[in-house]
Amino acid sequence: MLNTPIEYLKGVGPQRADWLRDELGISTYEDLLSLYPNRYIDRSRFYKIAEINPIQAEIQLVGQITSVGIFGQKKTKRLVARLEDETGSIDLVWFKKFDVVRVFLKKDIPLMIFGRANTFQGRIQMAHPEVENLEDYRTKPPIPLHPVYPTTEKLQKRGVNNRLMVKLFQELIEELKDQIEEIFPQEMLDEYQLMDKKEALVQMHFPSALEVFSKAQYRLKFEELFFLQLTILMRKKDHQKVWTGYAFTRVGKHFYRFYREFLPFFLTDAQKRVLKEIRHDLGQPIQMNRLVQGDVGSGKTIVALMSMLVALDNGFQSCLMAPTEVLATQHHYALRKLLGPMGIQSSLLTGSTTQLARKQLRYGMESGVISILVGTHALIEEPMHFQNLGLAVIDEQHRFGVAQRAKLWKKNKKPPHVLIMTATPIPRTLAMTIYGHLDISVINELPAGRKPVKTVHRYENARLEIFGFLKNQIAQGRQAYIVYPLIEESEKINYQDLMEGYESISRAFPLPEYRVGILHGRMKSSDKEAEMRRFTRGETQIMVATTVIEVGVDVPNASVMLIESAERFGLSQLHQLRGRVGRGAAQSYCILMTSDKLSDEAYKRIQVMGRTHDGFEIAEEDLKLRGPGDLMGTRQSGILDLRIADLSKDVQIMGQARQAAVKLLEKDPELSTPDNQTIRNTFIKYHQKKIAWSKIG
Repeated sequence: MLNTPIEYLKGVGPQRADWLRDELGISTYEDLLSLYPNRYIDRSRFYKIAEINPIQAEIQLVGQITSVGIFGQKKTKRLVARLEDETGSIDLVWFKKFDVVRVFLKKDIPLMIFGRANTFQGRIQMAHPEVENLEDYRTKPPIPLHPVYPTTEKLQKRGVNNRLMVKLFQELIEELKDQIEEIFPQEMLDEYQLMDKKEALVQMHFPSALEVFSKAQYRLKFEELFFLQLTILMRKKDHQKVWTGYAFTRVGKHFYRFYREFLPFFLTDAQKRVLKEIRHDLGQPIQMNRLVQGDVGSGKTIVALMSMLVALDNGFQSCLMAPTEVLATQHHYALRKLLGPMGIQSSLLTGSTTQLARKQLRYGMESGVISILVGTHALIEEPMHFQNLGLAVIDEQHRFGVAQRAKLWKKNKKPPHVLIMTATPIPRTLAMTIYGHLDISVINELPAGRKPVKTVHRYENARLEIFGFLKNQIAQGRQAYIVYPLIEESEKINYQDLMEGYESISRAFPLPEYRVGILHGRMKSSDKEAEMRRFTRGETQIMVATTVIEVGVDVPNASVMLIESAERFGLSQLHQLRGRVGRGAAQSYCILMTSDKLSDEAYKRIQVMGRTHDGFEIAEEDLKLRGPGDLMGTRQSGILDLRIADLSKDVQIMGQARQAAVKLLEKDPELSTPDNQTIRNTFIKYHQKKIAWSKIG
């Protein structure tokens, strides 16, 4: 019956069915049942007119009509009725259907009035309220918590308003009352204190009390997140069955020699723990799929390097794929500096690599002479195969598409182990969904001796003071970044901002005392590399740049990050940019420069940046401010298409739902026992709707 087309529900019919399908995507009884209210109005209380506050939501009044009249002409014509109670009076206003409305406006009898109050010319009024005889109202009072359903302007114009939607839901629940079956076994209902499914749906649409409503909401959120987690866990289990991997059974001379003789600093406890987790995975004959999260400067690259040495000790090659040439080049130089003394050859492949060099690289990789290849997208686009690729390290994987990563596996006989690194802290709820099919390691310590970056907010009128501070830092031998936003949607405008900014900075910091560099995405690769090299060597003191320097750029001598128009950046991006300084022993500073006029959300972002350096706290705040869809960019193949759960608020429920799914699969991996048949059937149905999951990897 849940699959019954919506036109067969009493009160709908073919035309309304078309409207509901087009505007809200409702085709069946089940679709309508899953359209939960946006909010609820408390209809249990009557207000006195003297208590009205115009910023309140809808309210109920009881009073008597003392006068009725039509005012204005043509477009301004309106029907106005004066309602009074013992505490005062209010005007009720209608702009259409005057004849229909006047029938209800009987004088000298108590009326129930329901609507939203507002002020007009200093007087409180209520436009288009509901009006009902108080005696009639009391014979059939409304639900105490009155549901308000999502709608559209088109539906409202066609008469599909909230009053009709409430009637449709009452009809629907009456028809389905014996058709809604419980999905979960009694054991799970008891363990997680879940309300019965049928009761939860009734209470969700027509709550009898706030406490009961909370339990219904919890039950339905739990169910939605449970099937989300079950899908992720089943995919992970299937992946481990299908994708066998190379077992790296030994840790040998390359790893131990590097650890004892060439490691430039002591590993933190967090780095040691993550390395142990990676080594365990690499030792299994199952493809590793591990995500390493670590705040900026936490030492992820050294962990990746030591993992590549384990691959080398077992006779396998490794590759490291980075999203930009600047970052790939920097990784290459870092690896060459660390591995060169050991005689281990690493090479670089980017879009600007010459044809002759590409031929040499192809030979080196196919013959096994090159042990480690660092590259950008060119690494997967080049017609080249590895002799035996055992480990693929992907830096900032969200910058690469699924199809691009899949190409990498095809360059080898078996898919390599995969180690993904990200300096973008991932909120716990997103880690359990978007990256739920991966094993996750967290490097949550910074190397010893690092000082927190001091973050300050300054308005445009403080520019001269800030330039003075920059000159003082440069006089002490330090360097600075000045970052401008460059946003695709208005690239020309922002490119102009950058160039004007560069000219302004060059005037404020003139030759020969100062040298200013510039770095942006429109430059040739060779020019970008040359600018970055000059800055790294200290030949330029100021780098004017776009967010091309957001990820991975490492210049320990840079102590100031000045972010222009900081209100135009997201929290995670601001945190990434701040992470470009504070990488040396000197005190570093991040200056957030904004215009005087800030939106509430922009002001909150700036405040968060000043309050904390914890990337995970910042990521959670970003999730609350921007929502999961925005954080992930495009909504990843419907992965976050949740009807009732909210990833920014329901972390605890998500954890319990995941725990329940894990327990279930431990006891019944194939969902084959009689108790779990309804879960199995619902899972199959859910999975059919979420076909796009198979595209996530």
